[in-house]
Amino acid sequence: MVFDQYLLGGVIALLAGFMFLYNYSYRGKKIMSSTKEKSMELYSNGFVKTSSNGAVSPSGIPKEGTDVIIVGAGVAGAALAYTLAKDGRRVHVIERDLNEPDRIVGELLQPGGYLKLIELGLEDCVKEIDAQRVFGYALYKDGKSTKLSYPLEKFHSDVSGRSFHNGRFIQRMREKASSLSNVRLEQGTVTSLLEEKGTIKGVQYRNKAGQELTSHAPLTIVCDGCFSNLRRSLCKPQVDIPSCFVGLVLENCDLPYANHGHVILADPSPILFYPISSTEIRCLVDVPGQKVPSVANGEMATYLKSAVAPQIPPELNASFIAAIDKGNIRTMTNRSMPASPYPTPGALLMGDAFNMRHPLTGGGMTVALSDIVVLRNLLRPLYDLHDSSALCKYLESFYTLRKPVASTINTLAGALYKVFCASPDPARKEMREACFDYLSLGGICTNGPVALLSGLNPCPLSLVLHFFAVAVFGVGRLLIPFPSPRRMWIGARLISGASGIIFPIIKAEGVRQMFFPVTVPAYYRVPPVQFSCSRRS
Repeated sequence: MVFDQYLLGGVIALLAGFMFLYNYSYRGKKIMSSTKEKSMELYSNGFVKTSSNGAVSPSGIPKEGTDVIIVGAGVAGAALAYTLAKDGRRVHVIERDLNEPDRIVGELLQPGGYLKLIELGLEDCVKEIDAQRVFGYALYKDGKSTKLSYPLEKFHSDVSGRSFHNGRFIQRMREKASSLSNVRLEQGTVTSLLEEKGTIKGVQYRNKAGQELTSHAPLTIVCDGCFSNLRRSLCKPQVDIPSCFVGLVLENCDLPYANHGHVILADPSPILFYPISSTEIRCLVDVPGQKVPSVANGEMATYLKSAVAPQIPPELNASFIAAIDKGNIRTMTNRSMPASPYPTPGALLMGDAFNMRHPLTGGGMTVALSDIVVLRNLLRPLYDLHDSSALCKYLESFYTLRKPVASTINTLAGALYKVFCASPDPARKEMREACFDYLSLGGICTNGPVALLSGLNPCPLSLVLHFFAVAVFGVGRLLIPFPSPRRMWIGARLISGASGIIFPIIKAEGVRQMFFPVTVPAYYRVPPVQFSCSRRS
């Protein structure tokens, strides 16, 4: 098989690294297994008990006050509030605006994210909002198309991606959280964190009536989104804005591939289509850079009709033009930000306030929900959260345990965006062409990358293997059947360019935490004794 010839050298070269990672992972899993068993034993013995009437202590006596303050009730905040409250925590959620949000992203939940939704008991939040099932992607380039289906054969028939109106999904999650009596959901604007001797003790906020109030809790979790005004005191934000999205809604038309997202490898950058209801299709046009043509003076409409419309599938052209003429054109900046937290006693960052990636792959909600599962499992054995210093040290493991999944999805989003963008550079052109053809091969060449994209197998080593398999495949296409000096030079630059795309992203994410988390001491943190068993009487 020709493909095997292209990849054989690359597979052999990476095999040693795989075995090294496997050995470390096996050792780490054995240690973590015993730690988790101990933690779950503590949980089952009653250090935190769930009660429909609110939180209770180990002795069964109702507690008073607030255990956790959550700033923001978007996808991450609402899901986290429900999850912690279901485990018996008393949660105070402060959200700036409790009206239904109206956004043009956060509308596609990958199958891996849906599995996390099930794990958290929130799967009914995609019901009764006209959510659409998504089974994969269709990829278009230069008039050619290929269908990339999610590898769902081993999962229950209900498992797939879901696409929907973001605001409807968030409102369902808020309703679910506020249905628990130990959740207090309040509209207000948090203006600052309350700090005392380096420890966060709560927040100061302005409620809906304009009153200045304070709320205190041993743990404050900031989930106030990509425009967070609190993150600077909890992390070192390095926000990059690679592009902007221009959003439209196409009505009463059918996608060429039903129940699939559509990605057009256009010039200069990708165009996305996916259903958000039974009668509406979201279109997102990526515009590189931080400036877009003006919507107000008509420049945007002209740009969309003249530069974008000729590149979309003919079946969608009429609806695309009609959506432009309707005039409801939205824009938003696309942001990426690696997680660089300052471990701070009494506080934690989550969601887009903590970590962002390019929304091309729709991985943001999957990362957020995965983070919530990790945090829930860490907090479950704990009863007393008031020793902020010890809790902070223990929760350092959160930043390590989340890394393999989050960093894989983040790296894939950043790398795929750069590969999918058009470039005059011959090596970049070859990489883009090789990526399309590699994904079209089927088998492991399709299922492997799509399993990464869908969040079903967010494995860092698999990501690197497939990324460089595409590069090797591209070099093979150049050199077979007759290599020439020019083709060899382009091939060398293709490998160099691929390295220049992925390695800086991996470096920003953290090589050790991403590939070898079991070598990080925080990986093995166990619950502080004074938080759990020693407090039981």
